[in-house]
This record gives sequence, C-alpha cells and structure tokens, in this order.
Amino acid sequence: MKALEKVHREEWGRLLALLFARFRRLDLVEDALAEAFARAAARWPTDGMPDNPAAWLYRSAQRTVLDGLRHEDVALRKLPLLAAEVLRPDATGGHTEVGSDDSRYADERLPMIFMATHPALAPEIQAALALRFVMGLPTSRIARLFLVGEATMAARITRGKKKISGSGIPLAIPAAAALPDRLENAARTVYLAFTSAYVPGEGADLLRTAEAGEAVGLAGMLHALLPHTPLLRCLKALLMLQHARRGARISDGALVLLPDQDRSRWHHGEIAEALGLLMDQPPASGYTEELRLQALIAGAHCSAPRAEATDWPSIAGLYGRLEELTVSPVVRLNRAVAVAEADGPAVGLELLEGLDARLPGSHRLAGVRAELLRRCGRTTEAAGHYQLALDLCKNAAERRHLQRRVDDLTLPR
Repeated sequence: MKALEKVHREEWGRLLALLFARFRRLDLVEDALAEAFARAAARWPTDGMPDNPAAWLYRSAQRTVLDGLRHEDVALRKLPLLAAEVLRPDATGGHTEVGSDDSRYADERLPMIFMATHPALAPEIQAALALRFVMGLPTSRIARLFLVGEATMAARITRGKKKISGSGIPLAIPAAAALPDRLENAARTVYLAFTSAYVPGEGADLLRTAEAGEAVGLAGMLHALLPHTPLLRCLKALLMLQHARRGARISDGALVLLPDQDRSRWHHGEIAEALGLLMDQPPASGYTEELRLQALIAGAHCSAPRAEATDWPSIAGLYGRLEELTVSPVVRLNRAVAVAEADGPAVGLELLEGLDARLPGSHRLAGVRAELLRRCGRTTEAAGHYQLALDLCKNAAERRHLQRRVDDLTLPR
C-alpha cells in the first residue's frame, strides 16, 4: 500500500519521538509503533485511510504501550511519572520544554537525531540508532550498511536502547554552548541516511528517492539551527546536488548512468541553491572539508550542460585531494574513473592496482576495471571482469546493466 509506505516514511520518526517523550521506554514504544503500522496495513485497504493517519497510528501505538505497562504491573496512577517533555534550546542557551502540540516545535526527528548520537553512546551504534529511530530503517538494511550480520546489529541496537533508557539521555536539541561539538555526528548520520537511500538494495529494489528526500529535509533542519556553519552548509549543498538528479536516475525500471541522464529532468533550481551555499566556502579541515570536496565534485557534474562538457581534470583533482584526506579505497575507485576520463583509461587502470585487497568482493571495482579494459581494447579481459562483476552483484537493476555489457562483448554481431 503506497499511501501507508509514505506515511511510514514521513511519520515514523516523529511518532516514535512523541511516544518516547511520553513513556521513556524505547523497547515498548518501538514495538508498539511497528504493531500499529501492521494493524494499519491490515485494516486500511478495506476500511479506508483515516483523515489523520498519524493520529490513528499514535493512538493505536499508545494503547499497545499502555497494555504492555499494565502487563508489567505498572499501575495507571504512576503513568504520569513516566512522562518526559521534548526539549529544544531557548535563546539563552538553556532548554525550553514544549509539548507535542507546541507550534514552536517544527519536527520531533531533530531531537531524536541528537539523542541517538549522544556522546554517552558507543560510536559504532550512534548512526545505527538514528537510522532505526529517525528513518525507521529495518535492522537488516542497517546491518548491510555497516557490513555486519543482522543478529550483531540487532544486539547493538538493543544495547543502545537500554543505554538511552537507563542513562537518562535526553530527547533534546543540545544547548547553544554544546551544539557545535554535537554537529559532526548528527551530520554524519544524516549523510548516511541519504546515501543508504541511493544504494540499490538486493533483488529488484531500486533507488528510494522519497526516503532520500526525507534526509535532505533533515539536513535542511540542521542547517536552519546554525545557518552560517560551514559543516552544515556543505552537507546541505552536497545532498541537494545529489538529489537534484533524482528525476533522471531511472528510466523504464533501469538505472541510468550519469553520462546518459537527461539533464532537462534535473532540478536546476535546487542546483542553483546548492551552488549558492558553496560560494565563498574556503578549504576547511576534517569532515567539513570532506563534505566540501564531495559537494564541489557534485557541483562540477551538475554545472556541465552536457556530459561531454564535464570538467574531468578538475574533478580528478578534487578526488585526489579527497583521497589524501580520507585514504578511502572507494574514493580511489571514483578517482580512477575521473582520471580515466581526463587522461585516458590506461592511467585510470593504474590507479586500480592494489584495490582488490581493500575492496574484496566489490562488484563495482570489477565493473570499473572491465569498463576501462574495454576502452583500452582488451576485450577478452574486459568480458571476464564484467562476468566477475555480474557474479558478485546482487541488485537486479545493476545486474541487467552488467549483462548488457557482457553481451555487447561476447555475443556475435
């Protein structure tokens, strides 16, 4: 049911925050909210969607939580003691208590991000908790993002929930004095949420552009807290530039590579706004510089009126600086593609040397190597690497693309 999927995407984080603000029991409220959505999936197709779906879900989940508390022999007269108000910083740097219906409070998901990324929580669980609480991602997807087993990730999330409930970590936007030190973890989480939506899933699962749009909105809310902060300006610009191409990324159920995208379908107003955020942003350090360089690369792609007008030498240079900063094998892979466009496929191939050990089992590495070998005229080797990429790839849309490349090289004409 598409309408319910939309409600889940837009309301999960808000409803979970409101329920947690009242009951302070993550174990109960998360299960109760999931049960409420399951009830909606069973009833709404026949009964029709209620006028206020979020209110229906909230009431349903609230009843389930109350039932759970009764079963734990928690007397109803003690329930008010469990209540906790959502907090947001006031102008003096302290916190202002606001109720769930307070019009001054824009979105309950923002305090949820800061709660999930609180420094009292282990670093390896902060982003995972935020993805679970704010975006409602299933544990299986979060586990794939972090390259761990589902059972391992489920255990981490459970430990994190117990820590939040047991340590009194507030559902709050930090006070003004503490906010700058908390921004990087929040920004990393929002970026991870965005990229997870653009990573093709297994099977026929393509891109989740609406989910990515929610992450762009979160980046915008973070930016609104401190609009002159370089970190948040670069984060918002990067996500907007990447998301502005959403209308051209898929055609007839297939992924469309950047050079083949119809640029008239890009959202050029969003591109202009994002480029404006990058103006006069000098080189920085750390994660801010990482986001700035990525945004400049995305901006260079979005500024080219045609694929053949892309400034590949500049992009290759930006990737070189990004690799120096991050020492990431994925950045090296992307740099190899850019260098191949700027200086020729043979030079790009040289940059792939040594990446097999750093990116074991990567179908994208095999696919890039195959493409560069093909451009060098080494078609037999290229066919073998396309087949390797095909064997490693799990996404149906990507597999169709790779199969076409294999067929182009191996089928008689």
